[in-house]
This record gives sequence, structure tokens and C-alpha cells, in this order.
Amino acid sequence: MKKPLSSASSLRNKAIKKLLLILGPTASGKTAHAIQLAQQLQTEIVSCDSRQFYSEMDIGVARPTPEELASVPHHFIACRSIQHPYNVFTYQEDALSLLDTLFQQHDTVVAVGGSGLYIEALCHGIAVLPDPSPELRQQLQHQLHTEGVESLRAMLRTLDPDYYAQVDLANGVRIQRALEVCLTAGKPYSQLIQQPRQPRPFSIEPIVIDRSRDELRSRINHRVDQMLANGLEAEARRLYPFRHLTTLNTVGYKEFFALWDHPHTLGETSPADAIKLNTWHYAKKQLTWLKKRVPLL
Repeated sequence: MKKPLSSASSLRNKAIKKLLLILGPTASGKTAHAIQLAQQLQTEIVSCDSRQFYSEMDIGVARPTPEELASVPHHFIACRSIQHPYNVFTYQEDALSLLDTLFQQHDTVVAVGGSGLYIEALCHGIAVLPDPSPELRQQLQHQLHTEGVESLRAMLRTLDPDYYAQVDLANGVRIQRALEVCLTAGKPYSQLIQQPRQPRPFSIEPIVIDRSRDELRSRINHRVDQMLANGLEAEARRLYPFRHLTTLNTVGYKEFFALWDHPHTLGETSPADAIKLNTWHYAKKQLTWLKKRVPLL
């Protein structure tokens, strides 16, 4: 069940400056809930979705529709190009600066996410992570290219089981980066990205959209069907020349890229079925993150 919407008056009478953080796994209905709440409070929405930042990515990242974007002011939606990617540190600075401005106009602002790392950055800050030596980076890159992502997964599972449980295990670049930090700092990557918890000049109230697993899986399947009907394959085809970019190692696109690069990769599985399955796996990782992190927000 979704946590019921509080009335606008009761929310305004609480903490003077409050960030309402709408959380939930993919396809749970965060966008609609955030818009309803923002309209009720006559406020604005800040996105924490690391894929909706990019103007070239629309259908495959379930970007809010033009009608939804027009209904409430949104921030950090289609604000950059995939060729000029955001990093979490820049996002943190930009989002906090924006919130400072928004809180001059509103007592409450709605945030919606999304991506765990970006939510953490907004709420508590992300420490600057150590850079590896060129030798270590070259060694891990060579291992990734010669032995495949499976060998890096095994290392990550040993060095940082918490991050292993939430990372996209097909994303070799992200796994490599986590290993670089683990091996350079001598501490788990998941531990470092959670510290230090920096105080914010506003209170944070998480609102989690909770659905049964059967309902969530049904919603995922329906949304993928809608994406395909709306032209997801054509959008993936337009983005295919940029498939080497880390940003495009994203469910909804990478299944088509794999099919076009290696026609027999999926076997008897259709791209639609592969997207549905991979989205479900991603949603389960989000649920794991929510279970661990929401009590700490």
C-alpha cells in the first residue's frame, strides 16, 4: 500500500523546510505520486534519476510525459546530453544549490528517485573517492577485457558483498570502479559512499511506494509493452552509435544493442522478454537498497 498523501495544510504546519522524498522500485508509480503531491502542495519536483538527466533518453528511461512535465515544474529532467555525462559530485552541488533557491519560495519540495547513489548524495552527501593508480586501473581493465565481467564480480563479492548485492552485475565499468576504490582505500566501496553523513539545512521525509511483488512485476511487464508500442526499438536504434557510453549501459537499450551486435546472444529470448526480466532483476536490487537505506534517511 502507498503511504497516504498528507494534506497540504498538515505538511506545511510541520518543519518549515522539508524535502519529501518519493521512493520505490522502478514502475511502482513514483512519478504520478510525486506530481500529485507537488500539485497539492503547489511546489516543485527534483529528480534523482541518473538516466532521466539525458535529453536523448526518453522512452527507455520512462521519462515523464510532456503533459506531466507541464503540470508541475521539474528539475534535472533532460537537462544534459549523453556526451556530457553528469557525475554524482556535480549533481550533489547543483541539486543543493537548486534546493537553496527553491526553499526560498516553498516550505516543502518534492524529490523523486530513482538512483540510490544520487539519493544518498542529495540527502547525506557523497565523499570524494580516491583515484586508483594508473597501474591498478590498467590491470582491472585488462582483466575485464580478457576474462570478462564474471572475474570482477567474484572479486567484488569478496571485497564488498553489500555493494555486490545492489550493483547491476552486467555493468563491468561500474564494478571496475568499485573495485578500484576498494583496493585503493582498503575499505568497501559501499562504506565509503555512505560517509560522511553531511547535515542538511532541511528535514527529509521518505515516502515509499510499496507494492506486492506480483503487482510490481505486472506493472513492469505492462510498462515495457507500452515502451515498445511507443517506439523503444527506434529510440534504441538512434542511440546505437553511442552504445559505448556508460550511460547507455541501461536496461531497455542494452538488450537491443546486444542483439544487433551479436544476433545469437539472446537465443530464443526476445528483446521484450529480456527487458522485462532485466527490469525485474533491477527492481529487486532497488528493493534491497530501500530495505537497508530508508530507515537511515
